[in-house]
Amino acid sequence: MRIERLDLHWVKVPLAFVWKTSYGDQHHTDTLLVRIEGGGHAAWGESCPPYVPNYSAEHTLAAYHTVREHLAPRIIGHEITTVDDLLGRLAFVKGNSFAKSALEIAWWVLEAKQRGVPLHVALGGHGDSVAVGADFGIQDSLDVLMKKIQGAIDAGFSRIKLKYRPGWDLAMIAAVRSTFPDFTFHVDCNAAYSPADTPMFRKLDRYRLAMIEQPLADDGLSLVNHADLQAVLDTPVCLDESALSLAHVEAAIRLKACRVINIKMARVGGLEASRRIQALCARHDIPCWVGGMLETAVGGAICAELATLPNFTYAGDIFPSSYFYDNDLGKPELFVTGRGRIATSTVPGIAQEPDPELLARWTVAQASFRA
Repeated sequence: MRIERLDLHWVKVPLAFVWKTSYGDQHHTDTLLVRIEGGGHAAWGESCPPYVPNYSAEHTLAAYHTVREHLAPRIIGHEITTVDDLLGRLAFVKGNSFAKSALEIAWWVLEAKQRGVPLHVALGGHGDSVAVGADFGIQDSLDVLMKKIQGAIDAGFSRIKLKYRPGWDLAMIAAVRSTFPDFTFHVDCNAAYSPADTPMFRKLDRYRLAMIEQPLADDGLSLVNHADLQAVLDTPVCLDESALSLAHVEAAIRLKACRVINIKMARVGGLEASRRIQALCARHDIPCWVGGMLETAVGGAICAELATLPNFTYAGDIFPSSYFYDNDLGKPELFVTGRGRIATSTVPGIAQEPDPELLARWTVAQASFRA
């Protein structure tokens, strides 16, 4: 199909509360929304590069610039019939996965609309809903955390992720496990520790966690250091920040650097890369799960479609709209059933699009291209 029009929006969406992790405090989600037209259809995609270059070197301003100046001109007016055609046109830019994924994800939604099928069918998945988990950042007190955990369990969530950083680590998880001895928890360190902290991580084995997510820094020795750590732990290590691409994941598997992979579609370059990574991991008996970047309902719905692929076996970081937003930019909003699940699309592509009034109110910058 020929890409006739492309609209790029950098949007700053206010959060309902301050999201606290080892990277700091976050008050907004900065996100890139891309609308493309072709073949008589239009589709939206979303990518959420961090505003501050701390989670990754790529950040919102850089990704916006890369799409506007380098990537969008490469596809506008061109016939793109397969995802490989698209990736080939974008390949001249090195890295910049968040920028590339903004276009690639929108293309996949457009492709599903062209075929007249829900996005998950176009991707090769199946299922009318997917399991999702609850996540809690750094809290003001253990009492606050315990109440939130109980609320999530009562709401039907099957697992809970707890942010974990120096000063909010062993004592926190000991208290949680004492109060909730049998529930499924894992911790997310957001790369806050070093190999010198191995003795502390070995103590986590006693708490029967589902995994330890990205315990060590994402640097040049990341995969080697994670392999050394995994070798002395019973608890599975899960890679997030270090699982940057299919090649990085293949290297991690060869080095035995982890036993689980978190796949964030924007971090790895889009939906096709996500498909290939989960298939690679399946061949090596490594389970995957879909990670999130605080997407709006547009990106969240796409994450749910991705999570229908067969090797996404752990409940994903896909959130109801009310979790992070008082007023979600994407409509219709996402909601979780009492069984801790989010429904997948029943219409071609996905149902979610940005609300025009909110999009105009929260857009920081925009650019349009026509063939």
